[in-house]
Amino acid sequence: MPREKKTTTTTIQATSQQTRFNLEETASKELDLKGVHISIGKREIISDAHLKLSTGVHYVLVGRNGTGKSTLLRAIGEKLIPGIARNLRILFLQQSYDSDGGRDEEGEGEEGVLEFVVRSDKVRTNTLRRFELLKRALDNTEDPTDAVRILRMLKHEGRMVELEEAKKAATLRSGTRGMKARKELKALEVVVAEEEAQLQIINDETVAEETDEAINTLGELETALEAMSAATAEARAQQLLLGLGFTPKMIAQPLSSLSGGWRMRTILASLLFQPCDILLLDEPTNFLDLPSLLWLEGYLQTMTETILLLVTHDRAFADTLADEIIVLREAKLERFPGNLAAYETARAENQRRLTRMKEAQDRQKEHMEATIAGNVRAARASGDDKKLKQAASRQKKLDERMGYQVGIRGGKFKLNRDLAGFHNSVRDEIEIPPDDPAARLAVPSTPAELRFPGPLVSCENLSFTYTDAEAPVLEKITLTIHLGDRIGLVGLNGAGKSTLVACLVDTPPSNGKITGTLTHHPKSLVGYFSQAAIDSLPQEQTTLSLLGGDEHETRGILASLGLVGATVSDLPVSRLSGGQKVRVALARVLHPPPHLLVLDEVTTHLDADSVVTLAEGLKEFEGAVVIISHDRWFTSAVVEEEGKNGRVYMVGKGKVRHLTGGVAAFEKRVRKSVKGNFG
Repeated sequence: MPREKKTTTTTIQATSQQTRFNLEETASKELDLKGVHISIGKREIISDAHLKLSTGVHYVLVGRNGTGKSTLLRAIGEKLIPGIARNLRILFLQQSYDSDGGRDEEGEGEEGVLEFVVRSDKVRTNTLRRFELLKRALDNTEDPTDAVRILRMLKHEGRMVELEEAKKAATLRSGTRGMKARKELKALEVVVAEEEAQLQIINDETVAEETDEAINTLGELETALEAMSAATAEARAQQLLLGLGFTPKMIAQPLSSLSGGWRMRTILASLLFQPCDILLLDEPTNFLDLPSLLWLEGYLQTMTETILLLVTHDRAFADTLADEIIVLREAKLERFPGNLAAYETARAENQRRLTRMKEAQDRQKEHMEATIAGNVRAARASGDDKKLKQAASRQKKLDERMGYQVGIRGGKFKLNRDLAGFHNSVRDEIEIPPDDPAARLAVPSTPAELRFPGPLVSCENLSFTYTDAEAPVLEKITLTIHLGDRIGLVGLNGAGKSTLVACLVDTPPSNGKITGTLTHHPKSLVGYFSQAAIDSLPQEQTTLSLLGGDEHETRGILASLGLVGATVSDLPVSRLSGGQKVRVALARVLHPPPHLLVLDEVTTHLDADSVVTLAEGLKEFEGAVVIISHDRWFTSAVVEEEGKNGRVYMVGKGKVRHLTGGVAAFEKRVRKSVKGNFG
């Protein structure tokens, strides 16, 4: 199975509320843990949270970068939280893996893509291995004891798995249950040692009995393989790979020949191939184009019996899949039924409602305070005790009964039901949920003024042919871009989108030939964020030394993009997160402000809030913007804003065609091509 990078391995400490019930093996496929605490070192990720995941429900986990979303997924995926049933099948897709493509230590260097996916189902692979070993042993007529030895070896393997589970339980549990787990571990270690001593000692009196047991075990394994549809495994794996964008030629290639993005797709396919109870996906769309993304979207919707917990920056993808939203904020988990768009609307409406309620109550307090002061003055002037009693009564109400006037069920507030425990008042104070601080990713709005008008870039009959290609990837393209234009390029992988923008900014690929007329405004500045912008950053330099110039000015630029303090002065680029590296690359592209800004898959490593902030900044940008992105929401928000000169072009078969229906029209075409093709 895939391994996590050794450089990022950090000890996670997790606890949960203990239960008197034994949930090591349970028929329930749900997760219901109370009092969950998760921390890394001294940093608390989750505090006293209720983690409940129901069968068949698809959840989207949202929260700012650094709040601990990936840590929570890892704690669940590795069953680090006490109370997760041992027989619960959990699969976890991480954001990144080792450079070996996620192969385990037994993986062959030339293991094929299809073989990797098929072999990823450890249960099926192990069952098939056990079946073949037993069958071969039973067919061995020269040594009738061979089947006995194989049966004992397989039993011992199962016992070793039990031993590892017992060690894990003894480590995770505390108190009485922890003491019991450690006693069971010691007893199991004795049993394992005794079995190891008896593995090769054959007793003639029990050979026949153990041979019968081997025959029965073989039958059980054969039945299990039939239930797993083992005969159709390769066909199912191939269907998944095709859906994720692999060609038949790529499926036949060794895994080691694939790039990092295609290896991630292979690992994703291997997880979709395996049956599971809970599927955890951390940014699964990072390396997918739109057709593969839409296929994955449709495939996940068919997984109606599986719990899905998803982290993604793609808002359209999240809104399509989410049945419920789980918000990780200030070490707490908040739940909301519905998708991300509905959650944001409901949260904004709740803020407005509570603001109105608090303002009304503040006015009521002011009126009551004025009345109390008036009663006290009147009592002092006239000596009327009734006025003092009225003032005391109103003061008591002011001190104790200001706050929520409505109970948890929407009816009249009841103290013993709605506010149990010890408190300083008999009402909860009205608290307005604060807005999260805006993500910092500023785009300078105004480039330098051009001395004379004209198109920033124009091409006529532009063609480009790669050296080994039979046909041009771009053929006789005519396109003009003016200041203020918004252009979105959509198309399938390999259609030529990145090649087109590379030619437009006068950096065509070196392994090809360009023909036609290409003209640039002589005074214009071009900012180009390519797909290789992050990889091309010098990894051992700090951000400050990389950008150079006046330190005060450079720090100001980086601060406007959310990079401050030791992050920019002490840490080398290699130790920055993906989102931070994107910001460093954008700092190089955006300063000085360009007249033409070309962004090729800029959202890949950004969180959802940063994507929104970037889109808002680009809307105010007065230069021209050309965007290539698999994020439908981002492309539509920037290019198709009302009142802007926005156009969406589809690149494919060497041509560039204007899509009058925009991003939605392209999505409709792609959906039609992938509809129903979900393996």
